[in-house]
Amino acid sequence: MDIVEAVRTRKSIRAFKPEPVPQAALKEIVELALQAPSWANTQPWELIVVTGKELKKIKQGFLEKAGEEAIMDVPRPQEFPEPFFSRMQALGRKEYELLGIKREDKQGRGSWRLQNLENYGAPCVIYMLIERFFHFQSNRVNAWPVFDCGLMAENIMLLATSYGLGTIAQAQAVAYPDVIRRVLGIPDSKLLLLGISIGYPDWDKPITGFRSDKEPAEKLVRWAGFDRI
Repeated sequence: MDIVEAVRTRKSIRAFKPEPVPQAALKEIVELALQAPSWANTQPWELIVVTGKELKKIKQGFLEKAGEEAIMDVPRPQEFPEPFFSRMQALGRKEYELLGIKREDKQGRGSWRLQNLENYGAPCVIYMLIERFFHFQSNRVNAWPVFDCGLMAENIMLLATSYGLGTIAQAQAVAYPDVIRRVLGIPDSKLLLLGISIGYPDWDKPITGFRSDKEPAEKLVRWAGFDRI
């Protein structure tokens, strides 16, 4: 699979088969993903690839905290002004339509949110960490380690696609960092930034065929200095 096909094919998967992912494939994916660019080659990322008993313990710990306020190491946005709120709302609406969950079905919506906490059944999660002192610097936040990790995360997801695997990047996968720290022995000096759930997509589930809408280039891209497009 070439890079163009990988970009076109990649999507967020929300239903995985329980089949384990071979460690050899995961090793190749992360080693290649580490070739991502970063500010002055600082390479601010660390990865922990988790499966088996350890991942089960994390999922169980998350379910026990379900309903509690998430206290993330890198806080989630507090406000979603337009046009961002409408895009987010459209995503949720389409998900529930595919799942057959009505707006008034609080139990159904609650059950689906728990699937998020369980990584949609993914048998493996790649946790991405950065150093606390590098992100929070004296009186300001250094956003560049987060940006750099985003570049590497995209590498992981595109490479996974070429291996026939599916992924979904989840802030919710690190919603309760204390649970992950306890299970994996992660010191407080490191921030849990993101979890990338990875596995074989369950194409029998309608939600797996869902692809979120993307804004057209004409709306988001400006051109300057060209005679014609």
